[in-house]
Amino acid sequence: MPRFFMVGSNIAGGTLLITGADAEHAKVLRLKIGDRIIVCDGDKTDHHCTITKISHGEVEAEVVESVPCPAEPSVRCTILAGLPKQGERSDYIVQKCTESGASEIVFFLSQRCVAKPDAKGLEKKVQRWQRIAEEAAKQSGRGIIPAVSAVGSFAEALDIANKTELPLFMYETGDRVELKDAIAEAGSIRTAAILTGPEGGFEPFEAELARKIGFRICAMGPRILRCETAPLTALTALMFATGNL
Repeated sequence: MPRFFMVGSNIAGGTLLITGADAEHAKVLRLKIGDRIIVCDGDKTDHHCTITKISHGEVEAEVVESVPCPAEPSVRCTILAGLPKQGERSDYIVQKCTESGASEIVFFLSQRCVAKPDAKGLEKKVQRWQRIAEEAAKQSGRGIIPAVSAVGSFAEALDIANKTELPLFMYETGDRVELKDAIAEAGSIRTAAILTGPEGGFEPFEAELARKIGFRICAMGPRILRCETAPLTALTALMFATGNL
């Protein structure tokens, strides 16, 4: 069934009103009276609806039932990725991590980041990434649209990740634990963070700083992954290990 997101309250007495761009999208899909759709409130609840009225710029639907979205994982995972140089790589991270269950995606600048956009350029990127996340959430049946943002420093990224129960730092060398072991040792968790680097990886002092403040420094096998592959691989491993895949 076609899926729409309506964050906030637009439901009154069991009737739901779709307007704006979503109404235009319904027109593109050639939906008609009697068709079934799913409208997610952005808070993990799916409203199964039947279209009852279509007018210029509006689609009205009757809510048949409201159920928890089955696609939301039990672990809220924040992806923190060093900003790639190439825009298509950051787009890929947003799209695929949204499909795979990330709850939040944050890009950050670190020592080896080549891309150094100004505030205005970064704002435009965030707007594009948020649109990508919304489309990926619709396609994959998510119950939320992951929030996508950017911070200007490595320290800010560490601070965000360190507020979760299991902050994981992906690193390609030195003293590390296997990712699967770090997840298993954590036991039952509700929140986690995965931090990965840009194309050039991390400086040794960055990894050491993460270690000192409580991150698990993790390996993902003997292969060195690209900056757009590492977040998705680590997230998939976390989803599998926590029973969400």
